[in-house]
Amino acid sequence: MSDRLLVAIIGSSDSGKSTTWNRLFDAKVNTGEYPRRLYFNGAQWVDVFLISGSPEEREIEFGDFLPDKVPHIVLCSAQYRDDVIETFDYFFSKGYEVFVQWLNPGHADSSTCEDRLNLRNYLLDKGATIQVRDGRADPVSRVKEIRQFILGWAKYRDLIGTDFPD
Repeated sequence: MSDRLLVAIIGSSDSGKSTTWNRLFDAKVNTGEYPRRLYFNGAQWVDVFLISGSPEEREIEFGDFLPDKVPHIVLCSAQYRDDVIETFDYFFSKGYEVFVQWLNPGHADSSTCEDRLNLRNYLLDKGATIQVRDGRADPVSRVKEIRQFILGWAKYRDLIGTDFPD
């Protein structure tokens, strides 16, 4: 059982990846230098590290994104293109459990895209959990699924923090 989790949103350009993260945090968010709290309700939270803009588009190595102390939970945008396999290989090599939500079709796509990279089979062979969701649909339900997955994963590993009211 891994004590590290990657939650990746994959899609084409303008598929809804940033919208997903913004809705998850109920605010406009960007890649940070430090972990941040992801709240599940008014009191319970878990620390996560967010990589909002996909490293594939930015052509930046992951080592340049992540802090020195390896985070338990990384949230990452991923661009559906040939070098996306390198992104996932990085996290698999570091022992991360991988949960992927693939926005297909993406928000700006006119129809579903063929898996020309055979990414679905690659990820399944590595043991990843994959959801395919319509990026053109309201993001509420897909964000709820991500939040519930992270909550269950983190709770099982005793990573949930609690803010008690004064």
